[in-house]
Amino acid sequence: MAANHQQLNAPAVRVSGLTRSFGTRTVLDDLDLDIAPGQFVALLGKSGSGKSTLLRALAALDHDVTGVGEIQRPERVSVVFQDSRLLPWKRVLPNVILGVGRRADAKSRARAALAEVGLAGRERAWPTELSGGEAQRAALARSLVREPELLLADEPFGALDALTRIKMHVLLRELCERHQPAVLLVTHDVDEAIVLADRILVLQDGQIGVDLTVDLPHPRSYGDHQLAAYRSLLLDALGVSTEPERLAS
Repeated sequence: MAANHQQLNAPAVRVSGLTRSFGTRTVLDDLDLDIAPGQFVALLGKSGSGKSTLLRALAALDHDVTGVGEIQRPERVSVVFQDSRLLPWKRVLPNVILGVGRRADAKSRARAALAEVGLAGRERAWPTELSGGEAQRAALARSLVREPELLLADEPFGALDALTRIKMHVLLRELCERHQPAVLLVTHDVDEAIVLADRILVLQDGQIGVDLTVDLPHPRSYGDHQLAAYRSLLLDALGVSTEPERLAS
């Protein structure tokens, strides 16, 4: 009975002693990390701190770097990138099905996923006919079709305008609450991390320097005054001063 209880409480992701290097430069240095099932985690860090390197390691996509360490992850993993990576020679529906295999219900599942992201009726559209926000919605649909236990998102909204980005935040949070994957979102946007995540990590010197639980109910608004304390703490960890500079007299 104890073994079953331990298995039920096992993390969705467990990283132990992960080290990753590019040549002589060590980016991740003996890093440890657990992510619980269904937990939404945002990962912040300065440029070059290793955020995308960690995500690619979790996705088993880091073939160009050397390193050691142990990574335990679930079988079903989906990745969403900053660009949608839709194949331009395939219509939307075949793009969403891509990678699912020859399951008999693949098309029906893809149509259901497109409906979830607000793209019902766009199944036969070409990627070039989609706006940037619609293309990212299609990319989300493609990730949902795999019924992921772990969703890895590498700055998926960085190329979108501010209004579209806010709409995508709402959509992503709703989808994650419905499907309950563990999520690791890499972002440069402190406010995006606070609005979306249950837990925020900051990479510093190749390790997790800050591990912050955001104890606020959803949905959250950018204008919520309760976000200010989290914002100040995270900006300080990132080395960003919030104090106005004094002009020299």
